[in-house]
Amino acid sequence: MGAEARLSRQRAYRKGHRGEWLAAFALRLKGYRILAHRFKTPLGEIDLIARRGDLVAIVEVKARPTLGEAMEAVSFTAQRRIDAAADLWLSRQPDYARLSLRYDLVAVLPRRWPVHVENIYAAR
Repeated sequence: MGAEARLSRQRAYRKGHRGEWLAAFALRLKGYRILAHRFKTPLGEIDLIARRGDLVAIVEVKARPTLGEAMEAVSFTAQRRIDAAADLWLSRQPDYARLSLRYDLVAVLPRRWPVHVENIYAAR
């Protein structure tokens, strides 16, 4: 891998971490408790898992120039991986039977507060 490619990957990685931090901060201000950051499984990865009461939000964070681009960036393949990872996470929770699950998106846009889109799969 060349030096330029490595720098590009490092910038993208830092941008992703910054976006996830901003998204977590915004969700905390809305009353969510962050249960996990970058929850990784062999099936897929979840950026954030947040909880408010009996609602668990599986949150995908996208840093893009516009909200539309952020929503389009969650592909069908990514949805399947997120679903599989969420099922695995949920199965490990002792109170899983009473939890409601929702898939959200937090779009981190330039020079704006993060936009929280609830129930991203239905919002399309």
